[in-house]
Amino acid sequence: MTDLTEADLDPTHPAAAAPVDDSQDESQEIRATDAAGDSTVPSVEEATSALMDSPTNEAADEAKVANDVQHDPPRDAPSSDHSDAPIHTADLTPRIVMTEPPAPASRPAADAASIQDAMQDSMEEPTQEPIQDPPKDPSPATGPPATSPGTSGAVDSTSGSTGRWSPRRSRIVAFMNQKGGVGKTTTTVNLGAALAEAGSRVLLIDLDPQAHMTLHVGVDPESLESSVYDVLLDEKADPRETIQQVGDNLWVLPAETSLAGIESELAPRMVDGRAQRALLQRCRSMLNIGPDGMPGDDCPYDFIFMDCPPSLGLLTINGLILAREVIVPMQAHFLALQGLSKLLETINLMRQGFNPSLTVSGIALCMHERQTILANEIVADLTSFIEQSRGTDAPWAEAELLQPFIRRNIKLAEGPSFGQTIFQYEPTCAGAQDYRAMAQSVLAQSVRRG
Repeated sequence: MTDLTEADLDPTHPAAAAPVDDSQDESQEIRATDAAGDSTVPSVEEATSALMDSPTNEAADEAKVANDVQHDPPRDAPSSDHSDAPIHTADLTPRIVMTEPPAPASRPAADAASIQDAMQDSMEEPTQEPIQDPPKDPSPATGPPATSPGTSGAVDSTSGSTGRWSPRRSRIVAFMNQKGGVGKTTTTVNLGAALAEAGSRVLLIDLDPQAHMTLHVGVDPESLESSVYDVLLDEKADPRETIQQVGDNLWVLPAETSLAGIESELAPRMVDGRAQRALLQRCRSMLNIGPDGMPGDDCPYDFIFMDCPPSLGLLTINGLILAREVIVPMQAHFLALQGLSKLLETINLMRQGFNPSLTVSGIALCMHERQTILANEIVADLTSFIEQSRGTDAPWAEAELLQPFIRRNIKLAEGPSFGQTIFQYEPTCAGAQDYRAMAQSVLAQSVRRG
């Protein structure tokens, strides 16, 4: 039985004026309980309003995802507090604002046409210049350059009378290395071509039966009427009838593959030394070589370069007897360094017998890779070896490491296949630049030697 209160008995009591609403009490208790647990839960009216605006469960899920995204807003979005506002699906759309790019500026019609032409030009393959025949003189292309009797074919650069630079005395140089594949023929041809480009008159003599020098300058060995083979074999032959001009200030005494049999042909003359001195005897008159073996003032060439075969045979001996000096092309490799020591022994033996005035004037480093440790060690060893020989009677006492060292360059290997020097094939490449600079070193060496 329920106890009655004073309000129940007296209708005029203040507490009896308002009826008791149990649902309201329960609602208040629920709100009090929810407030103690989570202060962010909205009221019943707010939740009802939110549900009215979100008629589907999918929209509610999107609202939940959007609420999670709000914790990491975009950097350019302004900061605002929407925790108390109702969540609408319309608020979820502009999270990533898509803006159209600005319209490109209009171009004139001529600009589009030029672009189309440029694209067509870029698709075309580069054209290779056709191989041109060696330049010919108006007169027959054989024989050395003409010089007036009594005038020097080697004019000093300060006179300017002939418009070319030349050493005071012609230099006869044998390019020699008993090891093959070191850049010997490439250096002989391109260094000679660089000197010819500088204004000196250069004669190239091919003593290699492979005839690579002949091919390098654009002469076909198979089409020759006469070669150095005939000059060596015929004691009455005049080399001036065999020499061909292959460029401005550049001539060649060509070779052919028959040169490989010259040793057997000259074997009977080796006993009295005629076979060893055959090239010297044929060229003596043409180069005006005196009793001391030096070319005279009437020599029509400033430089005579001989490409010797990579072996110590009769052809190499002929070249070393005619030459006054030797330049050794080599790579900065260990085996090439070992071969150099044997080569110097050979030159020393030649001085004791056939050619007492033969010297080593330079070492040309080819296909050089200066970034390698081995190359730097070889250069240091060569420099030390040459410096230790200064002041001695060794043939290499005055030798120099010719500068600069020739860098490895594929253009130098491509030029011979077109029958062109590097200055005809690719005059601006690294190989052409190096040989031009080396030619200046050789010219400066001529000035120092007088």
